[in-house]
Amino acid sequence: MLSRSSFTSLVVGVFAVYVAHTCWVMYGIVYTRPCPAAAAAAAGGGGGAGCVWPYLARRPKLQLSVYTTTRSNIGAESNIDLVLNVDDFDIESKFERTVNVSVPKKTRNNGTLYAYIFLHHAGILPWHDGKQVHIVSPLTTYMVPKPEEINLLTGESATQQIEAEKQTSALDEPVSHWRSRLTLNVMVEDFVFDGSSLPADVHRYMKMVQLGKTVHYLPILFIDQLSNRVKDLMVINRSTTELPLTVSYDKISLGKLRFWIHMQDAVYSLQQFGFSEKDADEVKGIFVDTNLYFLALTFFVAAFHLLFDFLAFKNDISFWKKKRSMTGMSTKAVLWRCFSTVVIFLFLLDEQTSLLVLIPAGIGAVIELWKVKKALKMTIKWQGLRPKIQFGTYNDSEKKTEEYDTQAMKYLSYLLYPLCIGGAGYSLLNVKYKSWYSWLINSFVNGVYAFGFLFMLPQLFVNYKMKSVAHLPWKAFTYKAFNTFIDDIFAFIITMPTSHRLACFRDDVVFLVYLYQRWLYPVDKSRVNEYGESYEEKPKKKSS
Repeated sequence: MLSRSSFTSLVVGVFAVYVAHTCWVMYGIVYTRPCPAAAAAAAGGGGGAGCVWPYLARRPKLQLSVYTTTRSNIGAESNIDLVLNVDDFDIESKFERTVNVSVPKKTRNNGTLYAYIFLHHAGILPWHDGKQVHIVSPLTTYMVPKPEEINLLTGESATQQIEAEKQTSALDEPVSHWRSRLTLNVMVEDFVFDGSSLPADVHRYMKMVQLGKTVHYLPILFIDQLSNRVKDLMVINRSTTELPLTVSYDKISLGKLRFWIHMQDAVYSLQQFGFSEKDADEVKGIFVDTNLYFLALTFFVAAFHLLFDFLAFKNDISFWKKKRSMTGMSTKAVLWRCFSTVVIFLFLLDEQTSLLVLIPAGIGAVIELWKVKKALKMTIKWQGLRPKIQFGTYNDSEKKTEEYDTQAMKYLSYLLYPLCIGGAGYSLLNVKYKSWYSWLINSFVNGVYAFGFLFMLPQLFVNYKMKSVAHLPWKAFTYKAFNTFIDDIFAFIITMPTSHRLACFRDDVVFLVYLYQRWLYPVDKSRVNEYGESYEEKPKKKSS
């Protein structure tokens, strides 16, 4: 069997290979090899055979037209509506315009409305232009509407809707929603592709024409689907006749275009595997709400976060598996950590959070329940179908630790309970919730986020009274500390609730106090360690 150190080295080695492979793949996506013959042609040494040249290098006068229709394919200008027309379209100039779009009756009855975006020569209708490029995007999507929130005491609705309409719409059935944003891009680089090795991701967006002896690719038009966020969706009612559509345009480089195509394909794959629109939106937010350089940093930070999570998990499980004595360990802190983890999991479940967040939170809750069983020395014996729970006994040193723990909780309760009860009462009076259960879970989780770090204080108090920190799992603490500082970086990069952002920073303060105590109370080798063993204990000799 592999020793612990060799297993950890193996994991770190696999991680290093993974990071190196990811960097190589990302480089292959961002960098595209130009056509070798293009340089010779530019120097006058040949015609650039085998190259695919950009049509935009000819600087044609272009026009941008956006049409809407209920049909997924069109052959002429019948049954379509022109919603936006940019006559003198400059591919280098960024713009954003909001237009009102007529909603057909078919769309109001849970039908689909499509947007056809044409880039064509100015003064020529798109279907009469042989060198036009176009792309299609649905302006509607289906999603289960968010449950309405009410004031639990007064029953006042958050949104004043007609009662009859509320009764006819079932909350568990998906309804048609309007995508209020349409983000367009055109690849503006005068890049010459090698015709024998066209990138597969860009190739499907390319339309080529033969001009004389050379092959040219027409402007590459792209719709940024990652910018379609759930927060921008609007429910389409049967009485709605017009809806706003914000059309924004910006140029895009070849490297970013290829990267964006891969990210959109990844999100589409998630949806094919059963992820809902809301789940996919969580992933989109990572890319859209973050600068590209921050995004690259996020990838590396997330990779290290995963590594430290695994190492902390491994050492934490190993620590508690071998734990025989609770001397110096705050049982109240273990109970609170379990309670807070379970509450956060139930809160995420109530908020219908993405599975990417929900599954790790659920696994963490199960592990914390197992720790409570170990801390309380619980054993479960079955008498037929009825379980019988038995608790182990504590020795004198464990009883002394429990006395300090109870004393710390007594002082802490004077501050904590009034704050939690006051916060729950305030939210009941001023905040709207879906149900009483939702209010209860939100009150608990707000208490966890706002005052949860206070429950780390009993362990600090026990350390102070015992003048020792040798009983703590310092390996697991160290890995968790690295993750805490990584979470600080995420707090600036990733969009998250303010309460969760503050929770990241408050953990730093507590860990710094732990470090101060480790410096203040040096290791006494005559004390028992976290496994109930003393370094100065001499091994028993075998009787001859």
